[in-house]
Amino acid sequence: MSVRVLPDFLVNQIAAGEVVENPASVVKELVENALDAGADQIVVDIVDGGRTSISVVDNGRGMGRDDLGRAILRHATSKLPTDDLTNITYMGFRGEALPSIASVADMTIDTFAAGAPNGWSLDATTGEIRPCSWDNGTRIRVKNLFSRTPARLKFLRGDRAETMSVLDIIKRLAMARRDVGFVLNNKWFFPRGQSLMERMASVMGDDIAGRMLEVDAKSLSGDMELTGFISVPTLRRASSIDQFLFVNGRPIKDKVVVSALRAAYMDVMHAREFPLCALFLKLNPAHVDVNVSPAKTEVHFLEPAHVRAFIIKTLREKLSETLAAASHVAHANIATHENAPKQMNIPVNNIVRDCVADVAAPAGVLHVSAPRVDNSRFFAPRGTSEFVVNKLASGDVMQSTVDDAFSEMPLGRAIGQIGDKYILASRGNDLIIVDQHAAHERITYERVRQHAIKRQPLLTPIVVKLRAEDVAAILMVADELKSSGLTLDAFGDDAIAIFEKPSSWDLDWAKLLHDIADEVRVNGHSVQLNEKLHLKLANWACHHSVRAGQKLDMSQMNALLRDIENTTRGGQCNHGRPVYKIIPISDLDIIFERS
Repeated sequence: MSVRVLPDFLVNQIAAGEVVENPASVVKELVENALDAGADQIVVDIVDGGRTSISVVDNGRGMGRDDLGRAILRHATSKLPTDDLTNITYMGFRGEALPSIASVADMTIDTFAAGAPNGWSLDATTGEIRPCSWDNGTRIRVKNLFSRTPARLKFLRGDRAETMSVLDIIKRLAMARRDVGFVLNNKWFFPRGQSLMERMASVMGDDIAGRMLEVDAKSLSGDMELTGFISVPTLRRASSIDQFLFVNGRPIKDKVVVSALRAAYMDVMHAREFPLCALFLKLNPAHVDVNVSPAKTEVHFLEPAHVRAFIIKTLREKLSETLAAASHVAHANIATHENAPKQMNIPVNNIVRDCVADVAAPAGVLHVSAPRVDNSRFFAPRGTSEFVVNKLASGDVMQSTVDDAFSEMPLGRAIGQIGDKYILASRGNDLIIVDQHAAHERITYERVRQHAIKRQPLLTPIVVKLRAEDVAAILMVADELKSSGLTLDAFGDDAIAIFEKPSSWDLDWAKLLHDIADEVRVNGHSVQLNEKLHLKLANWACHHSVRAGQKLDMSQMNALLRDIENTTRGGQCNHGRPVYKIIPISDLDIIFERS
């Protein structure tokens, strides 16, 4: 068969198969064009989920007659003033959207350029351009989507599902550009000029109020910046629908960034649950390639490992902030003297002591090298005398003094225990309920995790036969694996030799290495070993913590409250369950119909 050059209409339809997947992809391309044109108000209307009609109206810079005629030619664009594909700062730039859409639907464009005597209207089907009365920005109308490729119509979902996909696109672009107002079907409104928190509430829902953590960090080298918000671990979704990720202002769904987000939440949220976030990563445009796919939702980083490590470190540090630090607690000044200690150690029952000392771990559970830990430190307000501190711990002090001291502490003063599993505490007008097992489980886990992994050198290496490409993939992450206690190297071209492993780990090493290789080839990294390490530590902490059904006295309960206040990631246990719940008196008034 001889080689032939395809006709333009077929070339455009092939390109449309890459760019125009559904109504949402059409809306994405048209709205991005409007943003690149400087619009600050964009109105989108769709009929029948977009299959019958799509209209995008903007108030940006319009086009003159000549530019309008060129706009529907393949690879014609105003977004690349030079030929440099490594420094792209526009949302769209490929010059494929308009001709691709026109090849599978009926499209008309009405536009007006500032200073022109009149607007211009283009019928993309016939190519006819004529004067019109349009006098501000641009309006693009797309009708009968896929009418020229009817076989593709059957792959569209129901109208409601397609509408939700369009809404998701609008939400992501609205989150990226808070300086722009967006309206969809005169039903969903995202006003211009909202703060990021206001825009997040509009997009994600009102339940985020008071439950998002602000992120603002720069890499040590200063080449990257990460800003935005992430949810507290107890606020999660059943899907990733409310994860909004941006690279240099562009909404993306990149595996490097997504995996970094997952890794940051690994020990505070179940793997089948998803945190909420709006994260904006800024870096040198020359260090990220956005010219990867026609949809422009994927990117390639010049140094993906560097990007991933920076995101994980930043988010884990934010999630590690203790309740005491995050609350900016004001310290009381009760019975002070010049040399008053900042914190005191108060002995309590052994149930909250020695959580990691000399405990024989069951077979298959990771051993840690840990000193004997006094888990009962009582954190008193700064300036509190030793006499008062001891009186507070024993309960032998006037009630008003107790209330004053504990009112400055984030989790307040223990007032009792319910069902031998929940601690009741009060702070001002707030009622606080603490899950004693979840609280101590987190305390134990964090203290165990600080200690080095006990490694076991092997007299005879474990040799695992693998494919050559699997060996290459594993060697790419050898340093990461070593930090988790697994030392290995190539054993010829088609095998891996394990020379050192975490002590007492008896795993199916062949399966583990196969899984690691598969994950590295897909994502460029692997979390397999870290997840197994987390599960072992979490299970160990669970089995060596205060149990539900265990009676505690007041000093033990208060000691547990003070420790969880000063424990990183103290708001949830190792399995992602909440540790405490703060109920303001206003909520109690509603329950008792007093509001």
